[in-house]
Amino acid sequence: MNAKNKTVCSTQHSSRLLAILLGVAVALMAFNLRIPIASIGPLLPEAIKSTGLSSGGASFLTALPTICFGLFSPVGPTLARRFGIERVLLVALLVIALGTAARGSATAGGLFSGQILACLGIAVVNVLLPGLVKRDFPRRVAFITGIYVMALCAGAGAAAALTVPLYTYFGAHWAKALAAWTIPAVLAILLWFPFAIQPVHNVSLRRMRVRGLWKDALAWQLTLFMGLQSALAYIGFGWLAPMFRDRGLDATAAGWVLSINVFGQAISSLLAPSLATRGRDQRLINFLSAFLAIAAFLACFYGPIRWAWLWSGLLGLAQGALFSVGLTMIVLRAVNVEVAGSLSSMTQTVGYFIASAGPFLAGIFRGLTGNWDGVAALVVIAGLVLAACGVGAGRAIFVRAHSAAA
Repeated sequence: MNAKNKTVCSTQHSSRLLAILLGVAVALMAFNLRIPIASIGPLLPEAIKSTGLSSGGASFLTALPTICFGLFSPVGPTLARRFGIERVLLVALLVIALGTAARGSATAGGLFSGQILACLGIAVVNVLLPGLVKRDFPRRVAFITGIYVMALCAGAGAAAALTVPLYTYFGAHWAKALAAWTIPAVLAILLWFPFAIQPVHNVSLRRMRVRGLWKDALAWQLTLFMGLQSALAYIGFGWLAPMFRDRGLDATAAGWVLSINVFGQAISSLLAPSLATRGRDQRLINFLSAFLAIAAFLACFYGPIRWAWLWSGLLGLAQGALFSVGLTMIVLRAVNVEVAGSLSSMTQTVGYFIASAGPFLAGIFRGLTGNWDGVAALVVIAGLVLAACGVGAGRAIFVRAHSAAA
């Protein structure tokens, strides 16, 4: 092998190694994106009792993530155009770590401010990751999307399963158990730091603007799809564990059942994007996943409690497919990186405002009626509209938007 071939092989090896490290960094980043949210549910009754939150305050706390995502999602693309995706992602991880740690104050103010900070950082990462995947893994979109959604679900599952044991370990101190989840965020910061200090190479984000997106029907169908599937997901994150406790499970068992839901999401989120991209479009998988979500939710509310783990797992499979295919469609429906970033911002800005109504209304219905019938009706209505939007958004066409010089 001559010197030229050795150089080429060395360059290819370095590129593969860099791609692997980037993929691992993206996965660890994603691991942190649901921990501040999923860790609240298992200890929500303890937090309410300790801080004196009303039912309205608890409902608002469970709705905070989606409200924050809607408010802060537009910030991501703007900052990325100015400072570069990598640096903005690093700062967002720092904000997530600070917010997660702030919940250790054991006060209502610390709990709310910590959630807001953590969700601000999560909102920015949520928006920027699809564009990063399209830019750095253009031939592996479905695979990388599946990996980072699986990591996201694994983080949520770990939080759901281990928060109550951490509560026990810390001597029944719920705030310390929540603050302990700062550690994975710090690890993600350390791994992402080398990428953040590299020169910004996505120069086009600084020079281009996207036109026509907000007038496109397909973009709105995708936005409604993402919003409604998120509404169902956050009803699950916020209220499944309290509901199972109402039905007779203790706190530890309810946390484990919720973790089964999230690990079901991890499994389907890894497989669903690849399956969805093998067919002509994503209409069928969206339709079937929405109806599985409705059926599994109803089974959680009314099915035999001894089978709670099965109903929770089936719900997780449906939710993981809906979320991961939704993210994959954001990339597939965009003609370039700029459109993907703007479409991601639109679907998450408007979509999460829609989603915020889910857990909030669930809490209000639960408080007013004293049972879960109103929440079940809410799930059925949202699921039916979700199925209709999934059929529209699943068509194999591009959104009618284009990027132009700013």
